[in-house]
Amino acid sequence: MTELDGRDWGGPPRMNASEALMWRAEGDLRTRSSGLLLELLDAAPDWDRFLAAHDRATRAIPRLRDRVVEPLLPVVPPTWVEDTRFDLSYHVQRVRLPEPGTPRQLLDYAGQLASRPLDPNRPPWEAALVEGLAGGGAAYLLRLHHAMSDGLGIVQLLAMAHSQTATPGGTRLPSSDLAGAVGAAEPSPTPLSLVADGLREELTGGPARAIGAAGSALGVLGRVLRDPAGSAERAVNYGLSLRRMLSPPAAERSPLLRGGGFGYRLVLHDVALAELKAAGKAAEGSVNDAFLAGVLGAFRRYHEHLGQPVDQLPMAIPISLRDAGDPMGGNKFTGARFVAPMGETDPRTRIQLIREFILTVRAEPAIGFLGLISPVLSKLPGAVLTEITANLTKVSDVQASNIPGLGHPVYLAGAKVLRMYPIGPRPGVAAMLTMVSYDGVCCIGVNVDPESVTDIELFETCLRDGFDEVLELGR
Repeated sequence: MTELDGRDWGGPPRMNASEALMWRAEGDLRTRSSGLLLELLDAAPDWDRFLAAHDRATRAIPRLRDRVVEPLLPVVPPTWVEDTRFDLSYHVQRVRLPEPGTPRQLLDYAGQLASRPLDPNRPPWEAALVEGLAGGGAAYLLRLHHAMSDGLGIVQLLAMAHSQTATPGGTRLPSSDLAGAVGAAEPSPTPLSLVADGLREELTGGPARAIGAAGSALGVLGRVLRDPAGSAERAVNYGLSLRRMLSPPAAERSPLLRGGGFGYRLVLHDVALAELKAAGKAAEGSVNDAFLAGVLGAFRRYHEHLGQPVDQLPMAIPISLRDAGDPMGGNKFTGARFVAPMGETDPRTRIQLIREFILTVRAEPAIGFLGLISPVLSKLPGAVLTEITANLTKVSDVQASNIPGLGHPVYLAGAKVLRMYPIGPRPGVAAMLTMVSYDGVCCIGVNVDPESVTDIELFETCLRDGFDEVLELGR
């Protein structure tokens, strides 16, 4: 583990609007947002040392010992409070695969684990050491609710929760601070007290916010009076931008990707980071552009093999809004949906089309639209919130995300981490593909709906071939 201080990881006690939205929509499979990290280890670590590493991590990163308390009414957001009954043995498990311990057995177990809901009355995470893999290796599975952090925040967590050497050690708080962190806990707030506190904040903070809003309004009014034509044009441009961001992609959903099942079927794929970077550069794009081009190439080949070629694919991607000064953990991202050029056979042209879209969407005035609608949506009754959220996500067939990861090898309780695969949820889509770079390798985790992607072996071949055609650009 590194010497980073994890006491601030996770942000303030009260969830922001987008986190509250994800938390309150968790009850439905269509809107579940729990993610999974799958690490391949060179050997099974000593169990006592493995438990001790998790105990140190949960003390050094207090958010891992926090549970969520919901107010009686959704007028205030859910709040993180210390779980005074925290039980490490509940969150950290040890399992052994039956012989022969194949990769497919591991992935099937991981898919079952990822599809189960987390206990809302406990800190929303769990981990498992999986032993019995063929060849003597082992695997580490870590599940986290998206309300705890986005992808970049999870990478920060991993940097703290792993060691850069195989020797014993770990992230430690100073002894005085650690004693305070594990000492007598404050009484946990009740749902009723959360509502009272929230209303009190509204009342006591109202005058200050009103003064601030008035000042902002006067500033806007001043700009309007100085430049009425320019202000009107900006307002119109923002409105048009918001319409573009909220409108579903102008493409029909694929006939092959409409299964609508709730099962998880996992696939893993590796790509050398240097090769993917060279491929993107050869087409005047980025690593992310080359990644998306490989994804589209894979789905194009899959459709063609099954005799259902499709030119355009409705696709969704997250876009990080983090700044250098943002706190560790938590969530700060938005989403974008676009008509992906799946039918384009030239990978160079495909990368350029993707690049053009990414640059365009980042320049949208309304790129932070989730911050506008989340406060309203998060306060709706649960059933209404779930239906609205499900309708927002079901217009896409595929979702893909790329997260910059760790550039050096790390260890977990003495075992070397060989690969690090992110497995994202499937909020209304047939497939979620997530990539994290680790020690020079782009580790791609794929979560597909088995009722949509029915021939998993064919899909694995198409995934490999789709990325190979992109990598050829840089060779």
